Amino acid sequence: MKKGYILVFLAASMWGTLGIFAKLLYQFNLDPFTITFYRTLIAFSILLVYNYSNDFQIKRHRLPFYALYGFFAVFLFYILYFYTVKISSVSFAVLLLYSAPVYSTILGYALFKEKITKAKILALVIVIFGVFLVANLDHWDANKIATVLGLLSGLTYALYGILAKVAVRDENPEEALLYTIGFGTLFLAPFSHFKIPYESLPYLFGLAFFPTVLGYILYNKALQEVEVSKASIISTVEPVVALILAYLIFRETLTPKQMIGAVFIILGSLILHIEEKRV
Repeated sequence: MKKGYILVFLAASMWGTLGIFAKLLYQFNLDPFTITFYRTLIAFSILLVYNYSNDFQIKRHRLPFYALYGFFAVFLFYILYFYTVKISSVSFAVLLLYSAPVYSTILGYALFKEKITKAKILALVIVIFGVFLVANLDHWDANKIATVLGLLSGLTYALYGILAKVAVRDENPEEALLYTIGFGTLFLAPFSHFKIPYESLPYLFGLAFFPTVLGYILYNKALQEVEVSKASIISTVEPVVALILAYLIFRETLTPKQMIGAVFIILGSLILHIEEKRV
């Protein structure tokens, strides 16, 4: 087995810890804005050192684009996802996050004229059906806000990928991430409480390092050996890791209907990734 495949698996596993760290930090009575602010601030500091050690230079003409990127892909995405985790569960949040391929397919067609094939339509139908099962509309009143926030987090997650296509045309991935997280930190600062319990610092550092910096670097390293299409397929292990950890740490469980929905969402995402390889 190529080392690149193992790196992709490890990167996706790191991403799968995102909701876990969020849930752990809520025990310190921190709000989503404060958690995400410190996540981006610590990650930005690490990336700043990393980039400056590689002769990094600020490109001022690119700053307006990254301000937009940071607003949608960091500020909105992180807040929507973390609020979904707070009012529902890690399992629920990560599964609705994986509605992102639906938005990516639609946005890809609208912005880049990417073809919508029969396989993509089938995958979209499967994902949407899975989302309905996970949302558990039999208890819509209880799940309404969490479902809306979760689906919106999927939209901003898709925007993250769409804007990344534009970003990496002119910057390497580490520079792009530095700019994006930097602006995200600025947008989060006015809404955050800077005073935090010292006991929360290890968890905040873990949140910034493992699913943010380390996951991203591992994935980029893997792409030196593995095709993007294959890497994206392997990375669908992320929600599986999140579901397993949520059960082991918090004893979170899904209803039988939601478990079927989870399978549909992951299956639909896999079909889309495989189809992307063929196009």
